[in-house]
This record gives sequence, C-alpha cells and structure tokens, in this order.
Amino acid sequence: MTLKNPEYDFKWCPGCGDFGVRRGLEGAFEKYIVENEKPAEESVVVAGIGCSGNMVHMLEKQQPFGIHGIHGRSLPIAMGIKMGNPDLNVVVVAGDGDFLGIGAEHIPPQAMRNLNITAIVMDNGVYGLTKGQSSPTTDLGVITSSTPYGKIEERVHPLRSYMTMGVSFIASVISSKVKDMSQMMFEAMNHPGFSIVHVQSPCTEYNNFYEALKGSKSKGIDPIAYTIPEGHDPEDLESAQDLVNADGVPIGIIYRDLSRVTFDQKASQTTGSKSMKSIEDFLDMYSI
Repeated sequence: MTLKNPEYDFKWCPGCGDFGVRRGLEGAFEKYIVENEKPAEESVVVAGIGCSGNMVHMLEKQQPFGIHGIHGRSLPIAMGIKMGNPDLNVVVVAGDGDFLGIGAEHIPPQAMRNLNITAIVMDNGVYGLTKGQSSPTTDLGVITSSTPYGKIEERVHPLRSYMTMGVSFIASVISSKVKDMSQMMFEAMNHPGFSIVHVQSPCTEYNNFYEALKGSKSKGIDPIAYTIPEGHDPEDLESAQDLVNADGVPIGIIYRDLSRVTFDQKASQTTGSKSMKSIEDFLDMYSI
C-alpha cells in the first residue's frame, strides 16, 4: 500500500473496513460543517486505543480537533470536552474491544445522562491491533490467539445492549456502505443526545466476515445483514426492540428518542442564572 501511495503512512491493513468508516466520517463532517454553518474547529474527535484509534490521525479534508486518549476511556474524555464547551460537536471513534470491553462500564452512565455526543463503533470481532485476540463480540467457540481451545464466553450483542442501556439514537451499518453510513453519522451528530453508529468493520487479517455479512450465491451463503424495512418507525420503541432481538444484522437507523433532555441542557437548567468562573479566573487562582 505504501509503495503505491507514498504520500500516506498507512496504519491499517489493506482492505480493512476502517478505511470505509474514515470516508463515511469525512463526508459526515463535511455535511455537518456546511449545513450547520460551523467551522471544522468546532468539531472534536476523541479516540481510544486500537485500530480505531488511528482514525484521529488519518482524517483528510477539513480537520476537526483530535484527542488520542487511553484504552476504553474515550467516553469520559468526551464528556469533559462537551461539558467544558457544550457548543462543540464531539465524536468518539472506538473499536469493539475498546468500547465494549474495558470501556463498557462508561456506556450506561452516558446513556442515562443522554450526553449530547456521537460514538462511532468499528466492530471487527477481534483485538486486531494486538494480533487477533478474542473481543467481546467474538462468537462463542472461535479459536483466536488468546482462545486456542475456542472462546468460552457468549458474545456481547451490541445493539441489544445499547437499547437496554437507554442510548437515545442507535444506527447499524456495514463499513462498505459508505454513503449510507455517512448519512447515519450526520444524523447522529445532529441528534440531541447520546448517539451510537455501530459499524460492522471486518478485519481482513484476523476475522474477515464480509462474506457472512453480504452472503454468496455461488457458495450458497445467505447474508446475515439486511436493510431495515421502509415501514420501520425508529421512534417506536417496541419496533426497535423487535429489530435488535431478531437474527441478523439490521442496516439503518434502529432507534431515535427525541423526547429526552440532553445532559448539557440539564446542567444549564441546574446552574440557572449563576455566573460561572472563566478560564482566566481559574488560572488567576494559581498565580503567585
């Protein structure tokens, strides 16, 4: 890849699904900047550790601010940024191991708060950066470098978990559907509350499940991914629960709750007319 494209220093393997996620995210940022008439500098990308973390370094076009944080702690960092400046468009980029493993404990609190940020989760079903160990979304019985006799835990079902935790915007997509994914990301950024776009992003090196997602007529493999029927109402909680409890991977916007107040709005209502200290005031407190 580097020989063919010397202007890049690639951090992902050839064919990695995260390349599609990058294109989708770039398009979403571009549309957000234009339609909301906000400069790129008013968006911030927060990454954890893993293959997904390279996203913060690889975005092209107009550049948002970026913070490469620590493993599993992208949501607390994002909360700090959002509460420090509620006008910012804060976007977390994470992987299934980063977000649903060590970082899983942070999802329910932000869902309950309805923190007004967007999380893009790239799910490849393994810890790809560290050579393919099993992750929370690896299927039961799969042999990996960390489960040589097969994984003995049941896999996490991300979409069901998000619904149970109370995430107010949930979308699901495959990394190869760049246009659809970009639109979902844009809608997630504009949603007032905690948004998650969960992307099936196969790892070509350790867990390439593109064929299972898309199917293969020649091999008699039925696709597990399917487009959500047009009649689905994402604001219907029962309909959304039926989708995530069914077999397969639904593609589209699964759930949207517009009735809840966001966390920054609640914080503003709580402080009311009280004057807040400026950054300069805080710095002056430490001056000699």
